[in-house]
Amino acid sequence: MLSQEETLTLIEYAKNGDEDSKQKLLIENSPLIKSVIRRFINKGVEYDDLYQLGAIGFIKAIKNFDVSFNVKFSTYAVPMIIGEIKRFMRDDGAIKVSRVIKSLNININKFIQSYQEQYFKKPSIEEIAEEFKIDPQEVIFAMDSARMPISIYTPLEEDSGKSLLLIDRFAQENSNNEFINHIILRDVIRSLDEREKKLVSLRFFRDKTQSEIAEILNISQVQVSRLENKILEKLKQKLLG
Repeated sequence: MLSQEETLTLIEYAKNGDEDSKQKLLIENSPLIKSVIRRFINKGVEYDDLYQLGAIGFIKAIKNFDVSFNVKFSTYAVPMIIGEIKRFMRDDGAIKVSRVIKSLNININKFIQSYQEQYFKKPSIEEIAEEFKIDPQEVIFAMDSARMPISIYTPLEEDSGKSLLLIDRFAQENSNNEFINHIILRDVIRSLDEREKKLVSLRFFRDKTQSEIAEILNISQVQVSRLENKILEKLKQKLLG
């Protein structure tokens, strides 16, 4: 694993056109890219394509990174990787549907028609997924690929008498944002000194009062209050840039 100093050196070389440094950064940060793209699996884009998009975002992060940002490179790279994937899915994914997805959608429609003729009702998403040996999310994506824009409150499919609304599918979007925030916050907390880390743990994760923290750290409550304000200001500056 590269140290922060080694990473910054390779970034400088890569920005000056050194392809070997760029490739080394890509290889060393491959686990980071893979951890990010896992959030987009089963969204209609092949894994290899997701990785390539992640790599493009990573290269852009190398190109645009500046030490003056005062943040770890990995922290800066994650939003760039996610942004590249989301941009592709927004600009290309919803318009340029692959032949595989189109074919799957056609076959799903044939199955639905046959199922209705036999059972006099529509099959559930789970039943369609079982028929084609795919995940339910893939069924929804394939069926949505041929639909015109609709209201976010329009039912997508009926399942056991319950309607799945289009708005329900937006929940994953929030989890991506939470994922970014988690990584950024984790790296910011790592930059604190040991006493600051302990205060953060006691105050925000163990719900201790300032008086209790003062006793544990063997300092006055006034000092705890000042230290807490100092930490919050430091976190604010790091997170907001």
